[in-house]
Amino acid sequence: MRTIYCLLLTVNCLFASCGMYSFTGVNTTVKTATVHLISNQAAVVNPGLSGLLTEKLKNKIITNSPISVVEQNGEIDFSGTITSYQTNPVAASANETAALNRLTITINIECTNKKDDKQNWTQSFSRFTDFNSTQDLSSVESKLVEEITDQLVEDIFNKALVNW
Repeated sequence: MRTIYCLLLTVNCLFASCGMYSFTGVNTTVKTATVHLISNQAAVVNPGLSGLLTEKLKNKIITNSPISVVEQNGEIDFSGTITSYQTNPVAASANETAALNRLTITINIECTNKKDDKQNWTQSFSRFTDFNSTQDLSSVESKLVEEITDQLVEDIFNKALVNW
């Protein structure tokens, strides 16, 4: 009986110490978020990228936290711009031509937390994916953009909402 009591007390303390965090580490003191369209100011423009990034961030918040996404006046507010969308050679082959190319997307995000000014930040995020230079960018672009935007959204979500 004493063992069961000790076990229950330990489990209770563990749950109580979680405080404002969920099991995923998401700060649950914020109940709503607004995600504004991430505008595209890059020299090379991918027309669907703004909407894709914006929707992926909204979906990440909805599916991975108890936070509701609202159109305006969220307790946490995301806005940003795509600042760079570029392809560069990264690896040379034996005949000194590019063996690999790299698609890099860079975005600048501003996060405003109306409940805690200490949680406000502005940061640049950059991610890339390499692809074989024998492939035409247009044939692999959508797949690469999917991968890169998933990584960028994960970075933004972790910076804003995961407080381990």
